[in-house]
Amino acid sequence: MKTSRLVMAVTVTGSLCLAGCGGGGTMGGPGIESGAGDERTIRAFDINAQPREKVKDGGTLRWGINEFPAQWNRNHVDGNLAMAAVVSNALLPAPFVSNEKAEIKADPDYLVDAKVTESRPKQVVTYTLNPKAKWSDGRPITWADYQAQWQALNGRNANFHIVSATGYQDIEKVARGKDDYEVVVTFARPFGDWQSLFGPLLPASTNKTPETFNTAWLNKIPVTAGPFKFGGFDQTAKTITLVRDDAWWGNRAKLDKIIYRASEQDSLIGAFSNGELDIIDVGPSAPDYSRAKATSGAQVRQAAGPDFRHFTFNGSSELLKDRNVRQAIQLGINRQAIAQSDLQGLDWPIALLNNHFFMNTQEGYQDNAGSLGVYNPGRARQLLDAAGWKLNGAVREKDGKPLDLRFVVPSGVQLSKSEGELAQNMLSQIGVKLTIKAVPSDDFFTKYVIPGNFDITPFAYIGTPFPISSSYGIYANSPDGKTWNANFGRTGSEAIDQAMSRAGQSLDPAEARTETNAADALLWQEVNVLPLYQRPQNVATRQTLANAGARGFYDLRYEDIGFTG
Repeated sequence: MKTSRLVMAVTVTGSLCLAGCGGGGTMGGPGIESGAGDERTIRAFDINAQPREKVKDGGTLRWGINEFPAQWNRNHVDGNLAMAAVVSNALLPAPFVSNEKAEIKADPDYLVDAKVTESRPKQVVTYTLNPKAKWSDGRPITWADYQAQWQALNGRNANFHIVSATGYQDIEKVARGKDDYEVVVTFARPFGDWQSLFGPLLPASTNKTPETFNTAWLNKIPVTAGPFKFGGFDQTAKTITLVRDDAWWGNRAKLDKIIYRASEQDSLIGAFSNGELDIIDVGPSAPDYSRAKATSGAQVRQAAGPDFRHFTFNGSSELLKDRNVRQAIQLGINRQAIAQSDLQGLDWPIALLNNHFFMNTQEGYQDNAGSLGVYNPGRARQLLDAAGWKLNGAVREKDGKPLDLRFVVPSGVQLSKSEGELAQNMLSQIGVKLTIKAVPSDDFFTKYVIPGNFDITPFAYIGTPFPISSSYGIYANSPDGKTWNANFGRTGSEAIDQAMSRAGQSLDPAEARTETNAADALLWQEVNVLPLYQRPQNVATRQTLANAGARGFYDLRYEDIGFTG
């Protein structure tokens, strides 16, 4: 799942995810156009890429993050967080890595080879594992770990609180090949994004039962298999320490230690400016961007990533369960004004994102929003009138209840608060009251977003090179009306699921993109997630920090991160 939009590759973060990596190049695809019509070349990644021989041995990297995760199993619904990925990507295996162009290849530290060995009558993928790879408890990484992960994530046992079954539910069996280091995966249905599976890979020991899956990684990192190993938590100081793993079989990590320090977003920029941190994600905050750029010895690295800012509408909320009401609220929000406010001062083109799957810079992108993507307060009022919400003074009412929506934001994230204030003013013009509720950053997802304790909420989805399968879990309909996994909007339809499934099962990329756009057109009608814009990755780093920064699609090589001076 990488740093994900999910395989479900979705990784989410209240103030936008901390990214790292990349050193140059430009995005492929159609490019981003600003509102003024000019087209700018945007970096695909910006990480101060340096060869290993130019990176000094030793040192401690102080990395600021904006939440302190409790659940470290990223395949668990509560662990599907960007900050958990930023930490655990240094610790856990993934068979494939992406470059800045979203091209996928095997990671030789874990995988010697993987390919589709049969396509008829069923798709079969054969993996050849690196026999040197082992877990920190000394056990080798074998086919059994792959089998246990499939059994945990295939969705057949609801007691595994998984983030998504996408891809895994299409597997018929995972078997041992010629030895323990050959994995033979047979699919019941074709799955085009098969390379998105088994990353991060967890050991069979923590996937074998629902109990271990749900609790073994709760406030614990019990086992690792990366260039770094777990050093310890300090719950008081809100730090997570990783240390170089001398048992690592790959290139020796340059750094001695990485210390992640969790703080609310508005505190991180102060700590960075004061020299207490070496890298933070400044997010799309113009004041933070300006302050970071002005910090002596620092640089703000910027890239286009697969990440997008959005509002999620909670369709299980009593006030928003009527799709017509959700459509009205969407029409009453001026996305262009919010994007201009968010991105002002960031030297980033302002272009609305009118697709739930593809970014503006990706092949396959097309505008499917239609009339529902246009600010239209007049039409919004008509829809609310027709739905029975009548004006009573400044606020509409129905059956004696006011149309008063809770806009839940993480505290300390000025961007979210500003978005709420703008939306508050816009919606007041159509008779809707929006009440902004700030909650502690560490509770934002686990106590509010995931359990559905909100009406509307803003955050960012952090994408992957797999736009189809990575987004499936965000929009998949509930099988029982109660289990929504990573669909925080809690709305969906059989037609959306079918279109996404056709896209996911197609081994023809062009056909897959067509079906993905068919699903997207239906999502604009449903009003689950309201896309705002493809967000810039703005990462402030020390000038001497190499191989970390704004990573775009590029997967960080943590063993190569370090300082040049």
